Amino acid sequence: MSRRREPVPFDFLAEADRFRSNVAPPPGERASAGQIAGRWLLGLTVVAGLVGALLIGMPALTLDHSTTGTQRSQASEGR
Repeated sequence: MSRRREPVPFDFLAEADRFRSNVAPPPGERASAGQIAGRWLLGLTVVAGLVGALLIGMPALTLDHSTTGTQRSQASEGR
C-alpha cells in the first residue's frame, strides 16, 4: 500500500490520488421561463429603486444660491 518504509500518519491521504473518481457531476438544471422572467423583474425593480432614490434625493444635493446669499447679507448686516 505505502511505498515508504516508515509509518506515516494519514497514509491514505498520500495515496488518495489513486482513488480519485473520474465521474463528472450531472449538469445543472436549466432555469424555466418563469424563473428567468422573475430574475429580470427583480433586477429591474432594484435598478428602478436606485434610480428613484437618486431622483428623489437630487433636490437635497443641490445648492440653493438664493438662500445662501440672504444668509450672507444678514451676517454682514450684524457686524
